[in-house]
Amino acid sequence: MTKTPTGTPPLDAGTQGRIALPFALVTLIWGSTWLAIHSQFGPVPTAWSVTYRFAVAAVAMFGVALAMRAPLRMDRTGHGIAIAMGLFTFAINYNLVYLAELHITSGLVAVLFSLLVPFNAVFARLFLKQGLSRPFLIGSAVAMLGVALLFAHELGAADSSRDDVVRGIGFTVVAVLFASFGNVLQGSRRARAFTMATLLAWGMGWGALLDAAMAWATSGPPVFELRAGYVAGLLYLGIVASAVAFTLYFTLIRRIGAARGGYVNVLIPVIAMGFSTLFEGYRWTGTAGAGGMLVLVGLVLAMRARGDAAAPKRGQAA
Repeated sequence: MTKTPTGTPPLDAGTQGRIALPFALVTLIWGSTWLAIHSQFGPVPTAWSVTYRFAVAAVAMFGVALAMRAPLRMDRTGHGIAIAMGLFTFAINYNLVYLAELHITSGLVAVLFSLLVPFNAVFARLFLKQGLSRPFLIGSAVAMLGVALLFAHELGAADSSRDDVVRGIGFTVVAVLFASFGNVLQGSRRARAFTMATLLAWGMGWGALLDAAMAWATSGPPVFELRAGYVAGLLYLGIVASAVAFTLYFTLIRRIGAARGGYVNVLIPVIAMGFSTLFEGYRWTGTAGAGGMLVLVGLVLAMRARGDAAAPKRGQAA
């Protein structure tokens, strides 16, 4: 099929089949992480909890790379990309997410992270020259309307003061911005030249070192808690929600592009509310239900439309 200026071909049936399982797994994992994140709040400063999470994740990823017999050595370019990933995705992004959840509900944080869709689309267009089409934008607009309804519901249900809400929203929006930088960087041609497991292992390793420097500067020497719930939550967040989920997520970005890959974060609020229904007695209102339905409809429209390419066109820099 010949590409047109309005975008790239929609995902074929084979690609849809290959991405279905990793897409579902990432949304389920990240839709549940808010439960584990709350287990990390207590005597351990949030900055040290983030550090421990990505230290565990880095060890797990190096284990995966060894099991896959992936090369562990990278050149200066590779380490430069890994450091940038560590800074954007595993340091600034997650420190701000943990801070945000001290001020606003995890549901509201999850809803705000849906902003990754327009952020990824814009940055992929600017830096990777990935095309966008009118049907893709229409699908995204429908999904964003659903997100707005979920946002209105969560904001109305928030128990925090207005100052706390504003502070929490501010932390989250900046976190989304840096997460999007990391997403688009991962989708670049230079990043794609390196094995996923190797790049992630080093990115998480550098991220853990940067997290430790930030934690020591802001919270003093390391603090740890031996409570079973804290350790179990840390292992889940480090191994499953980081090493496993990011491997699947960045694989999606390489296959279907940053804009479509960002749709994982549109579904996460719906999944998170589903878990809340099961474990916290969350009650769906008409507004929240309508928002969830619009998110799903927008996702179907955007995935079927001509969307962004998985890589820049030949001859284009990234």
